[in-house]
Parts: sequence; C-alpha cells; structure tokens
Amino acid sequence: MVRIRTIDLNLLRVFEAVMRHRSVIRASRELGVTASAVSHALSRLRQALGDELFISGEAGMEPTARALELEPAIRDGLERIDHAVGAQPFVPTDAFRTFRIAATDYVAVAILPQLVGRLAEVAPQIDLRIFPFNRTDVVRHLDEGRIDFVMGWFGDLPDRMRRATIVVEKEAMVVRTGHPLTEGPLTKERLFSFPHIVVELIGTEEAAVDGFFDDRGVWRRVWIERLLIEADADQGEVGRVAVSVPHYAAVPPMVRVSDMVATLPSALARAAVEQGSLVMLDLPYEPLAVPVEMVWHQRTERDEGSQWLLGELISAVKPAAVG
Repeated sequence: MVRIRTIDLNLLRVFEAVMRHRSVIRASRELGVTASAVSHALSRLRQALGDELFISGEAGMEPTARALELEPAIRDGLERIDHAVGAQPFVPTDAFRTFRIAATDYVAVAILPQLVGRLAEVAPQIDLRIFPFNRTDVVRHLDEGRIDFVMGWFGDLPDRMRRATIVVEKEAMVVRTGHPLTEGPLTKERLFSFPHIVVELIGTEEAAVDGFFDDRGVWRRVWIERLLIEADADQGEVGRVAVSVPHYAAVPPMVRVSDMVATLPSALARAAVEQGSLVMLDLPYEPLAVPVEMVWHQRTERDEGSQWLLGELISAVKPAAVG
C-alpha cells in the first residue's frame, strides 16, 4: 500500500494540472516550471503509484483508469489543503475573480442580465465568462473544474452534483401575426396541421430520451416541446418538425416569415412578441412548467465566493421572476 507520507505533494499538483489540461506543456505553463520538470515529476509519480497514469494520444495526454479513479480524491485533497492554509474571507466589493458559467441562450437573455446588473453594483471587479450549454462535454468541464456552474433544465443528477432552482419557467407558443391559428378555436388537431420549429439544444434529437440527454449521469433537458413529446401516433396526432435549431434566438425570425408554430420559454416569447410581428397563442392544454436550475459540483459548496454568487443570482432574479 502506498502511503501519502512517501509522496511529494508537489507531484500531486503536477498530476492535477496534467489531468485538467491533458497536456504536459500547458500544465508546465500553469505551474511555472519546464515541460521536462513536469515529465520528470510524472515519472516519479508513476513509479510511486505503479501505474502509467497518462498515455500520449491524439487528443493529448489520456488518463488511465487508475488516474481517473484517483483524480477526484486528489483534487479534493489539494483544494482542502489550499483552503486550510491560504483561504481569505471573500469580500465581494474587493474581490477580483472570474466565474465561468455554461448556459443556454435563453438563460443568457432572460436571467443573466439581472445578475450582471447586480454585480455592477455590489461587486464591480467580478467577471463572468459564459459558455454554451449545448456543448456535449459541458458536464466533463464541470467535473474537471473548467467551469463553475451549469444553468438550464435538468432531470436526475448524480450524487456529486448539487442544484438550486433559480426560477420556474412556462412554455408558450408563438406564430406570426395574421396566422390562421389566431382565428377560431385552437385544438391539438389544428396545431398539428401546421409545421413546427423546435429547439434541440445539442443539435441531435436522436440522442435525447423524452427530451433529455444523458451527459455523464446528468440528465439535461434539451427540448421542451411537450405537445410533440405527448403526441399519440396511433391516433394520427403526429406533428411535423420542419426546422430544428440549436438556439432559441433563431426561432422568432423564422416564425415571422412562415406559417410555422414554435414553442418557447414564456420570457422569450413575450420579448419576441414585443419586438413585433408575432403573437402568443392560448394553449389548448396546461402549459408545461419547468424549473430553471443552477448545477454545480459538490466541491464548490466549500467555496465561499461561489456560494455568494449563487445567492446573488437568486436574489437578483426574484424581483423580476419570469413564467
């Protein structure tokens, strides 16, 4: 059995950097040492642990099964040490920090502006970096610490993840002004007689199960068109998806120039209607209500700054709750 007292902790820092960057050169830049020094440290760690740990591949330094097994515990241990010896109280007004958030374009338009406005008042030196939610590797980046939060719609989460509801959103249906569906009674049959445009946040409907995509155990909702989900093919109720797009922002311009029908989160639907040439339909069924959530890795719960940001987001959104 390998004892921790026999391993130089600096070797574990090298391991963590290589694991995160999948590159000896990028890890050396972060650590401020030469690439040969990183290679030498890896050699010592390989000898101590009796495993190759990393193997050169087309995508860079690929971790072995043993490395993947060790990574969560090593990262957690190093973060605990850093927190114990170097933690300073988080003071929002004085803090210089960047938070990295993966979000849908809906979140970026309907929710994050409220957070940006609040940060400008209480923490002007805090920066945000927003990444696309529709990347299929977004949860891996959360696992590896490359992003701090993911915002969107989710189903089941693994034990290593935490969640908080930011707001509950409802679906809304929009068509162009003067569309035939704006006159007469609205039924499912009439809705299905017109083509639909849908949003597939990961760009591939085949990968989704009932509107969810399994991303490393995190079930991400990637479409919310309940009417299409609940269609009964045996009764002839099958809606035609004429266009599928990966972003909500692409929907209104296409609906304005066609007879297509689109389902949007209500905040975006209202904004699109205010811009003109679109109207919202009174749905012939109870609108689907979906919680918009912030998801983070369990290690973030010990980070005072991250928990502060979560609280600020919830406080900022409450006065202008959507849905």
